[in-house]
Amino acid sequence: MAMGRGSAVVAVVLVLCLVLPFEMVDAASFAVGGSNGWTFNVVGWPKGKRFKAGDVLAFNYNPSFHNVVAVDKPGYDGCKTPKGAKVFTTGKDQIKLKKGANYFICNFTGHCESGMKIAVTAA
Repeated sequence: MAMGRGSAVVAVVLVLCLVLPFEMVDAASFAVGGSNGWTFNVVGWPKGKRFKAGDVLAFNYNPSFHNVVAVDKPGYDGCKTPKGAKVFTTGKDQIKLKKGANYFICNFTGHCESGMKIAVTAA
């Protein structure tokens, strides 16, 4: 009987080793703004792209001049940073998408209003 349990444990571990890497490979990475990076007029960058929950957005920018703020829809629409919003400032931020709507802005004065914001919907 102990031999049967041991075999079952080995089988489960083998299945997990085979399945888990495929799930991780399923996520994609996207450089926001393409070769230009996270800059002005990127608002249209998501058009034509398909995103899934777990995909990663790479925001590349000069942190002396920009940042990335994860906001809600009112924050996105009004270019306002809601209380408690997560602010990213490294210049090489990697942000994993959650299922549904994801909104990001730069909250440096006038930047969001100049199109430095994106809305991404992840399936």
